[in-house]
Formats: sequence, structure tokens, C-alpha cells
Amino acid sequence: MKFDELERVYGCDEYYWGTEPNEMAERTAALASETIDDVTAIDIGAGEGRDAVYFAERGWDVYALDVSPNGLRKAERLARDRGASLRTIEADANEAVPPEPVDVVYSAGTIQYIRPENRRRQFDRFKERTVSGGLHAMFAFVDHPAIPTPPDWTENEHFYSPGELAGYYEDWDVVRRREIVFDDDSGDEPHQHAAEILFARKSS
Repeated sequence: MKFDELERVYGCDEYYWGTEPNEMAERTAALASETIDDVTAIDIGAGEGRDAVYFAERGWDVYALDVSPNGLRKAERLARDRGASLRTIEADANEAVPPEPVDVVYSAGTIQYIRPENRRRQFDRFKERTVSGGLHAMFAFVDHPAIPTPPDWTENEHFYSPGELAGYYEDWDVVRRREIVFDDDSGDEPHQHAAEILFARKSS
């Protein structure tokens, strides 16, 4: 979405994406708990906070980063309603830097906003600010020859090439990589997306 559209939908009382965590967040929590005790995490593109608050409910120290002030206000509201706490950061994913070393960097549905010329720099920043043994969980929309460009795709979003996401983690241990095609009806017009989900761990 464009910024103005994000502000509009996030400015409504209801939660556009809902308030329950998605499967990727649950998988991230399970993987992190295998090796990390006290987790500090950052959600890049936290939106209205459903995944960031889920992490905070587990006792994690969580930064929720998003470009949308309205989204972050709703994330804070959701945290209060759930008896959790998180810290919000208003920033563009193209310039985002974790404010301290973190154990988990998570992004579900935002790294397509990182412009191609900025990707190497941004992934290096995320990796450098991750402690040894830390975990990255990334979701990238992929340019798939059999899947048309979605009708709600905007000029500030950029597809990844197949396998590109994994290329940024050649020096890490890839825990899991999954290619998916899924149905969507955002924008009130049914369509499909192709994506890759990557979990990678920084070598100790």
C-alpha cells in the first residue's frame, strides 16, 4: 500500500489485519525458544502490532517498527489491551536499523518496500545488529512467471527474484526455506501471490 492508504486503513477503529498472530510469528517464536532464553526482537513493518504484541506477550523485549504513525498507535493500544508492553519506532524500512543488538529480526510483508538498490545494505545492517545465535524470519513477495502482478501492487513495492532472499544469508545457517503461492482478496479483488519464507540463524 501507499503511505496515505496505510494511514487511512490503520486510522480506522477496527484492525485491518486482525489481532491474532499469523503462522509465521508462531513458527518464529518456536524456533527462537529452542536456543534463546531472554529474547530481544524487532518487528520490521509491525503495522497494527498483531505479531509484535504476540511476541511481547511471551515476555520478549520487543521493538515494533513501522512507517505508519496510525499503525503504531494501534499497536500500542493492542499491547495495552493485552497487558503487554513494547517500544515503537517510526521509520522507513529503507533506513531502519535495530537500536540495539537483537536476538530476532522479524518481517512479514514489509521487505518488498526496501528498494532493490538498498537491499544489500539493509540486510547487512539487520545482520550486523543481530547477536550470535540470533534468528531472522523474513517473508518476501517473489516475481513468479505464472502469477500475474496483484491488482493492489503499488509502485513503491518491489518483487524479489526467486532465491534472492536466501542469497542475503549465504553466511548464515538457513533453518527453513519455503516457497508458497496463496490466494488473497485484499483490495476486494481475488488474486494470488507468490512468496518465499526464510528462517536463518547467525552462526555462534
